[in-house]
Amino acid sequence: MELIKEDDGLEPVSPSGQYLNSKVMSVSILGILELEIPIDDSQAMSLFRDDFLPINPRFSSIMVTGDKGARKWKKVGVNMENHVHVPSFSSPKGSSSPSENDSFLKSYISQIAMQPFPQGQPLWEIHIIKCPTSEAQETLIFKLHHALGDGYSLVAALLSCLQRADDPSLPVTFPSVKKFSSANKDDRNIGLRKVVSRCFSPLVNTVRDFGWSLLKSTCVKDDLSPIRSGSESLQPFSVSTITFSLDQIKEIKSRLRVTVNDVILGVIFLATRLYMQRVSTNSNLSTNSTALVLLNTRNLRDYKPVKDMVRPNSESPWGNHFAFLHVPIPKVKPSDSQFSDPLKFVHKTHEVIKRKRSSFGVILTGKLLEIMQKCRNAEYLQAVAKHISRTARNSSMCISNLIGPVDNLSLANHPLKGMYYTIAGTPESPHNDLQLCGKSESGRWS
Repeated sequence: MELIKEDDGLEPVSPSGQYLNSKVMSVSILGILELEIPIDDSQAMSLFRDDFLPINPRFSSIMVTGDKGARKWKKVGVNMENHVHVPSFSSPKGSSSPSENDSFLKSYISQIAMQPFPQGQPLWEIHIIKCPTSEAQETLIFKLHHALGDGYSLVAALLSCLQRADDPSLPVTFPSVKKFSSANKDDRNIGLRKVVSRCFSPLVNTVRDFGWSLLKSTCVKDDLSPIRSGSESLQPFSVSTITFSLDQIKEIKSRLRVTVNDVILGVIFLATRLYMQRVSTNSNLSTNSTALVLLNTRNLRDYKPVKDMVRPNSESPWGNHFAFLHVPIPKVKPSDSQFSDPLKFVHKTHEVIKRKRSSFGVILTGKLLEIMQKCRNAEYLQAVAKHISRTARNSSMCISNLIGPVDNLSLANHPLKGMYYTIAGTPESPHNDLQLCGKSESGRWS
């Protein structure tokens, strides 16, 4: 990393940006866009230079270290050829089929995900995959360092480059999100015992959740299992996607009187336990396994324009604003009938989430991270990085979800067939530890 003597006038790197790009951890976000028709190279280069690059000054800045050890963002010239890559896949038979290209694409994503960013140039890359796959005629991969911003910030940046396919002049719309109201409303006549219980249960749940979060970030580890190797080294991983009908999820939600998130998490947890059983028939399905859910701490229902996010004192500030929520994966006993009745997983998940919703543990965890980030001492930030790394390493899987547009989108009049993202460089071994990221688009969830 470049050392500078005079750093006056340079924007300081936020504490979160420093520990996310440190010797302890270096985390990236991969955004994958699937195009229905190929895009011309010169048109793509012009789009990236004129539309993507000006979105945020950090896209044309590098991290430098001042004489006092503080990191700053330094504006530099950007050579687009160093950032935009067009790989070529070759098959022993000559031309390759879409299914063969699927394998090439997965291997390529795994390869670039493990490669560190050169610190002498801005921390982003774009890869144009011109081989048709079973999902798209062409694929764009945006690799963006997490130090630039969190998923909310970087997905907002990508969305600012996209337009509605039906009418580019109209703004992109998002699903309406209603405030949660208990699906199981009790009668109006509530006894004194229930009133007392409802007053004290949030306090008890807060103490329990916050205390448990601290323990999980320090000394309590999940059991070793097919989804947790316990290895501290990064290993290659494969990206897979699956699509569900959002209408079907909503139908289950209405019948069970739970929330959409309850249904989705229930499906994920059931699939995880089934995977553990399939990979290892001797696997103990009662292992202590925890999902680390990453939550956006901005109190927002949709995305804001990037120009509003970068303003001082914005209600939706650019950067990294997240907190952790530890959610235990429901256990399965040999005598349980949960595999034969998957809805039991949804009910169990609903019970856990309902209890955590009445807790302020996530808020306290977020405040703790904010306090830890106040200090800009380099050694202290390394300790914070180790804390974040240990939090993820002690869990079995990470879950992150961002809301997506309901409209069909296009990139420079090239219709998108799909868009999804994932995280690379987290302390878990992604081959054995699961990272699940989602999006909502056109009534689908994948």
